Amino acid sequence: MGSGGSGFALFDTAIGRCGVAWGEQGIVGVQLPERSVGATVARLRRYGQESVPPEVVQAAIRRIIGLLAGERDDLGDIEVDPAGIPEFDQRVYAVARAIPPGETLTYGEVAARLGLPGSAQAVGQALGRNPYPIVIPCHRVLGAGGKVGGFSAGDGAVTKLRMLGIEGAAPGGQPSLFD
Repeated sequence: MGSGGSGFALFDTAIGRCGVAWGEQGIVGVQLPERSVGATVARLRRYGQESVPPEVVQAAIRRIIGLLAGERDDLGDIEVDPAGIPEFDQRVYAVARAIPPGETLTYGEVAARLGLPGSAQAVGQALGRNPYPIVIPCHRVLGAGGKVGGFSAGDGAVTKLRMLGIEGAAPGGQPSLFD
């Protein structure tokens, strides 16, 4: 990232006010909307002060906004900082990051792709710790049989379903709550 320092910025999307935090080595966090903007800001403050993001982060913000408005973009080349992320979690994130918009995998399928069948619960826990939702698209990973599964954003499964609906991925072949 260079001399952009660190900080966070808020931005409006089709699902509400989101935030992104950055450091010298890339994006360190993405915050989906919480139940209030104050709660979103409170979660981002651990990354420093609100400030004007460097151009590379501004470009990432534009792409996140576009994805949440229905544009096809996998965000796969947005640089994230893996510092402090356990190796297993990084492996899970790499599999999740390879899921194209509009498609999904189950926790068990991610585990199988890691060569660790039977570790679906550990995959779910790793995704629950994902500091970069949207950029690492944990919303594209579902429970067995297309069940929504957990989601840690402000409105939980409702946010996950909304994001999947925007991308055209209907869990279990069902229309989203917003169709």
